[in-house]
Amino acid sequence: MKGHAVKLISRLCLLAVIGAVPASLWAQASDSKPAAQATKPKSTAIAHSGTDPALLHPATLKAQAPAEYDAKFVTTNGEFVIHVTRAWAPQGADRFYNLVKHHFYDGVAFYRVHPGFVIQFGMSPDPKVTAAWENANIKDDPVKSSNKPGLVTYAMAGPNTRTTQVFINLGDNSQLDGMNFAPFGEVTSGMDVVRQIYSGYGEIPDMGGQGPRPNLIASQGKAYLDKNFPKLDSIKTATIVAPAGAAPAAPAHKAAASGAAKPQ
Repeated sequence: MKGHAVKLISRLCLLAVIGAVPASLWAQASDSKPAAQATKPKSTAIAHSGTDPALLHPATLKAQAPAEYDAKFVTTNGEFVIHVTRAWAPQGADRFYNLVKHHFYDGVAFYRVHPGFVIQFGMSPDPKVTAAWENANIKDDPVKSSNKPGLVTYAMAGPNTRTTQVFINLGDNSQLDGMNFAPFGEVTSGMDVVRQIYSGYGEIPDMGGQGPRPNLIASQGKAYLDKNFPKLDSIKTATIVAPAGAAPAAPAHKAAASGAAKPQ
């Protein structure tokens, strides 16, 4: 996957410009773009019941997201919820909505964990899906919310390069605000689960760690991770749910008032 290598090089070049920022953020994995330790090996990517065919055609997934919505993530380490506010970053919120709705994140591993900084995920366990989204970039959103702990933002390699990879801020990363990293959501429950996601493999090799190589995740997917990084935590399912406290949908037919005549 020559394109992945070229993209990774471009990300590394950016590090010279923003050396004050931890490398793990800008090296948004070859795209694809951008704790508590396990006591026994676990599958890094939960097998799909079947990839949604729509994921092979990114250009068709253009639904506009609601003004606010929740995405519930059930992982090998527990559950957490991301509350998305579309007004913060409309294009990012729409992309995330379509990805979650079509189960892109099911089986995705938390392949990169930098304690105190970020947790990054968003590379599909299916190489065909990864290839389909490699160049499905969305334009940047203006930064309206700061990269504080718990906020969720896309990884990127420069202007207008966001695709599927996102990170959860583990610390105060407000220094990223001026670099066009626009948060689109926030972990509103389960942040304790997020902080305990497996971090034992460290950074990716290009950043000096022993973690998974993004180009091999892209080309081999789940098989590569299961064989070489069996302790990684991963997402079992990610689904769109109604925001907490949202009013229930009105029934299709209201019950007849007391004493009212019944339909004949």
